Amino acid sequence: MQKARIKLASIDINKINQTCDSIKEIADKTGVDMRGPIPLPTRRLKLTTRKSPGGRGTATWERYEMRVHKRLIDLGLDERALRLVMRVPIPEGLNIEIEMVDI
Repeated sequence: MQKARIKLASIDINKINQTCDSIKEIADKTGVDMRGPIPLPTRRLKLTTRKSPGGRGTATWERYEMRVHKRLIDLGLDERALRLVMRVPIPEGLNIEIEMVDI
C-alpha cells in the first residue's frame, strides 16, 4: 500500500499549524485516510557571542536561539486529494517535502 508522506519544517509554529489544518480539511473533504500531524522533535540552534567586540571590559554574553519545528503527515494515495494538497498556499519560510512511501 502506498501513501504520500508530507514533511513540514519552519521556524514559525503558526505557519505549520495553518498548513496542517488546510491539509486536514482536504483529507476530510475527499475522505482520504490521514495520519497526523505527528510532531517531530524541535531542533534548537543556539549561538552565544561576546557583547564587547574588542575583548575589553566585563565578560558579558548575548545568547540567541532559533527553533525549527517539524511535523509529519501520512496521507492516503488519492490523485484528487494530492492535486488539492499541491494547490495549498505555502507561506514564506515553510519547507515542505512530499514523497511516495510504501507502507
